[in-house]
Amino acid sequence: MTRTEPRRRGVLWTPENRWTTAGLLLVVTLLAFENMGVATAMPTMVADLDGGELYSWPFTAHLVASVAATVLSGRVCDRRGPTLSLLVGPWIFLAGLVAAGAAPTMEVLLVGRALQGFGSGVLMVATSLLVALTYDDRERPVMYAAFAAAWVLPAVVGPSIAGLVTETAGWRWVFLGLVPLMPLGMGLLVPVVRRLPAHVPDPSARRAGIVAAVTVALAVAALMWAAQHPSPVALGYGAVALVVAAVALRTLLPHGTLRARPGLPTVVASRALLGGAFAGMEAYLPLIMSQVHGHNAAVAGLPLTVAALSWSAGSAVQGRKPDWSRAALLRAGFGLVAAGLALFSLVAWGGAPAWVAFAASACGGAGMGIATPSISVLLMRLSPVAERGFNTSAMQLGDWISSALTIGAGGALLAVLAGGASDPSGAVTTLALALALVAVLGVVLAGRGLRVEGIDGTGPERA
Repeated sequence: MTRTEPRRRGVLWTPENRWTTAGLLLVVTLLAFENMGVATAMPTMVADLDGGELYSWPFTAHLVASVAATVLSGRVCDRRGPTLSLLVGPWIFLAGLVAAGAAPTMEVLLVGRALQGFGSGVLMVATSLLVALTYDDRERPVMYAAFAAAWVLPAVVGPSIAGLVTETAGWRWVFLGLVPLMPLGMGLLVPVVRRLPAHVPDPSARRAGIVAAVTVALAVAALMWAAQHPSPVALGYGAVALVVAAVALRTLLPHGTLRARPGLPTVVASRALLGGAFAGMEAYLPLIMSQVHGHNAAVAGLPLTVAALSWSAGSAVQGRKPDWSRAALLRAGFGLVAAGLALFSLVAWGGAPAWVAFAASACGGAGMGIATPSISVLLMRLSPVAERGFNTSAMQLGDWISSALTIGAGGALLAVLAGGASDPSGAVTTLALALALVAVLGVVLAGRGLRVEGIDGTGPERA
């Protein structure tokens, strides 16, 4: 048997890729540590700054800024390439770390969290574009698997380290401890961006509107506030915010996304459905483990560790099989997430022992691990080069907003159904079953919407 082309080995660490790989993985790991550590330290920092009434707002400020930055970064990347975002984004994130770590008041902490969210949003789009420019279609699954692996260590040890740092050195070092490492990540990326080819924008390419992005961000904030403070008034402005968000999103997503039209719109819609479905299990599983099954905080969080490990394993498998059908992997991923949510509903109701939560997490994490990289591969495969920034920001927007809506819906169910957070079985079981149906819908939509010539192949990309 003869080969027409030698097999490439060591995709990530070849001489031409090693600096890009090292810089990207370091930046992603730092973002992951910040993401995982803040939730652990939040009760202490809010109490220290006397900001109990604003407990949810450090998270909300981060999300709102991320939404706006994602759209802005996509616009900049399509006009000027990813260089500016890659060089400026880390500095914004670094400024947020310093501001939050030195915050004398809750208001300054919120500013720091907003800067961190803005920097994260800018970087998430720019790093995706850098992957598209540096690695080809068969290499990208390997890089996405590496990204998943970069989240595993922070997911496993991040909360514990953050708790230890908070108790020994103080919560401020959860932020300040990352400061020295950000310049290292930036230094690794500088020579990479200098080697990027000159960007030639397409004046006819679609651009996202900044006003629409800010509108969506504020609408999401209003929805989250309404979910956390249920009342007849909250129901009213929450409904208005939902309508406003839906109208604004029509200009920020590929045409036909809300109807899951075949091709690229289905890919973007799939990311929203997948992310929202999994977010519901991830957010409320520790609550079920503690309140329904009586486990302490350490054990209650262990299924999330299983989910992170399973996610990384699933991503590693798909990375080793670049020729597998991405559409088929997406359908399989939705199926695994649906199975995980079905198991989660049994655990939430109390009809299954607590150990089933680990099986639910393993199924859901594996589904995310094989489906999320496949969505990214399909997105780049179907996107015109001049609109990669727009489509990448749209994909990330869909994920964030659907996750916020899902978590908010869970909070609303806990508020209106009997038992509340102290007896969450009914509310969380209802949410889990609804999200399982969402995942099943994803299987159907992916099967119907990705039957387009060229999607499953690894042929040339659209230019």
